[in-house]
Amino acid sequence: MPVGIKQKLIKRVFSKYAQTQAQLHPLTYLFWECTLKCNLNCLHCGSDCKKESSIKDMPVEDFIKVLKEISAKYEPGKVMIVLTGGEPMVRKDLEECGRKISKLGFPWGMVTNGMMLTQERISSLIASGLRSITLSVDGLEENHNWLRGSNKSFAAVKNALKVISLQKDLVHDVVTCVNKRNLSELSHIKQLLVDSGIKAWRLFTIAPIGRATEYPDLHLNGKEIRQLFEYIEESRKSNEIETSFSCEAYAGEYDHKIRNGLFFCRAGVNIGSVLADGSVSACPNNSQEFIQGNIYKESFLEIWENKFENMRNRSWMKTGICGTCKDFKYCNGGAMHLREDDQSEILRCLCREMGKA
Repeated sequence: MPVGIKQKLIKRVFSKYAQTQAQLHPLTYLFWECTLKCNLNCLHCGSDCKKESSIKDMPVEDFIKVLKEISAKYEPGKVMIVLTGGEPMVRKDLEECGRKISKLGFPWGMVTNGMMLTQERISSLIASGLRSITLSVDGLEENHNWLRGSNKSFAAVKNALKVISLQKDLVHDVVTCVNKRNLSELSHIKQLLVDSGIKAWRLFTIAPIGRATEYPDLHLNGKEIRQLFEYIEESRKSNEIETSFSCEAYAGEYDHKIRNGLFFCRAGVNIGSVLADGSVSACPNNSQEFIQGNIYKESFLEIWENKFENMRNRSWMKTGICGTCKDFKYCNGGAMHLREDDQSEILRCLCREMGKA
C-alpha cells in the first residue's frame, strides 16, 4: 500500500477512535492545581503565578473528597493524578497530599521547575507514592534563565536532571518550550539530557496566552515551526532519547512523524482538572470561559458526566479558517487552549503558519 494512502487510512481510523472517546468520555487523567504560588516568574506562564497568590492553596481534604467520588465510578489505578500549579513543591504538605492520594489507590505525578528538587526530597516524595515527574528545561544556561526569570534556575535544573534520572522506578520526562532564542541550541539541550540519563523529551511551542503575549521572542514563525518539526523527525530516528512533539496542536504533514500517536486534544474527553479555587475544567491552560462548575457548589462526578459538551462536540469550531480546512476531520478544530471561548476562532494554527513560510 502506498505510504500516502496508508497514512490517510490511519488518520480515518484514528478519527473514528477520537469520536468514540468523546462519546464515552472516560476520565483517565486528572490535573490538580494544588497551588498558584511559585518560586519563579516565567515569561511564558499561562497561569500568571506569583510567589504569593490571592487564592489560597486548596486543603488536601477537599481534593480527596473529589477522588472518593471518582473512585465510586472509576478504578483508581486507571486514573492518573497530576499535581500542577504554580509550583507544587512550594506546598509544605506535598508529601501528605501524596500519601492520601496513594492511599485511595490513585497513581500520582507532578510537573516541576526543579528549583527545590534534591535527592533527599525526591526520596521523600517517592515514599509518599510519587510515580512520575515532568521537569522543564528550556535551553542552555543563558536562555533557560531568561525564560525562567532567575539566574539560579539552570544550576538547579541541572542538579534535578541527575536526581530524577537515578530513580529507577520513577517515570520521567523533560519538556522544553521552544522559542526563537533556543531553537538553534536544541541539539545541545538534547546532549545535556542524554548525558544526564534522561529517557524522554517532549518539545512544545508557546500559545499567545497569559504572559506569553508580551514577549515576541517566544513565538516561532512558520519557517521556524517547520525547522522544529524537522528536527524532531530527525531526532526520533536515534535511540538516544525518545523525542516527540507535545499534544498542543495538529501538525499537518508532520503529525505522524513527530509523535507516537496522532493529534487528539483530550481536554474534557479524557482529561479533567480541579483548579486552585475549586473550579472544574479540562487542561489547566484552558481559558476560564471553559470552566464547567465548582466542587464547592456541586459534585465533580456530576460535572464530569453531564457537562463538557462544548469539548466533546466540537462542531462549533468549524468556523473561520477552520471552516474550509480539508484537515478539520483530523484536527477537529485544534487544541482547547487555543480558543478563548466557544464563539472564538483559533488563536493560532501551526499548519496555516507553515503554509505562509
